[in-house]
Amino acid sequence: MGSDGGVAMRKPRFLCLHGFRTSADILQKQVGKWPESVLGQIDLVFADAPFPSHGKSDVEGIFDPPYYEWFQFNKEFTEYTNFDECLAYIEDYMIKHGPFDGLLGFSQGAILSAALPGLQAKGLALTKVPKIKFLIIIGGAKLKSPSLAEKAYSSTIQCQSIHFLGETDFLRQYGIELLESFVDPLVIHHPKGHTVPRLDEKSLQIMLGFLERIQKMLPEKEEEVC
Repeated sequence: MGSDGGVAMRKPRFLCLHGFRTSADILQKQVGKWPESVLGQIDLVFADAPFPSHGKSDVEGIFDPPYYEWFQFNKEFTEYTNFDECLAYIEDYMIKHGPFDGLLGFSQGAILSAALPGLQAKGLALTKVPKIKFLIIIGGAKLKSPSLAEKAYSSTIQCQSIHFLGETDFLRQYGIELLESFVDPLVIHHPKGHTVPRLDEKSLQIMLGFLERIQKMLPEKEEEVC
């Protein structure tokens, strides 16, 4: 029970999308490094991607298999395979396990998470679930497929968002470009590379400020699917 009229506040609920050729279990371990002052304020649900890994995973020897991927792509990251199937899988997961208020994504999961609100606003994805309101983007970037990028980022994305940018992350510049597509994004800069970082004192204060902001915007009741 909470102190607000004796009723416990509802926590923002996030669907968490893992990185390329990793898994829900791996992302849960990565995010699990964050302090209870953060994790205790949000409800996180971790999903495995629909496709078993089609090749070697970069986390072999660090995290145990199995490994999964959300979709496949060419060397230039401009052409995707199974992207529509991926969107349908995420929507089906959200219907079965939702409703969700937001998305948390790392790497390939962050690229997906950042693109989905724009595609949803255009009626091209997640049409059967409530609107995505909040985003936590870790090591993200834009989709590079010209046809998808045109649809996903043509309008400013209105979600409340927080973006992690690693000093030595190979996607750092692309993560900075992604910020331009969002209204009033919060940014956490960290000294690491392409990883889910621990939260230092400064990062923690920014994250807690984000959580306070979205908690105030949260509907008291979970939204029904229209």
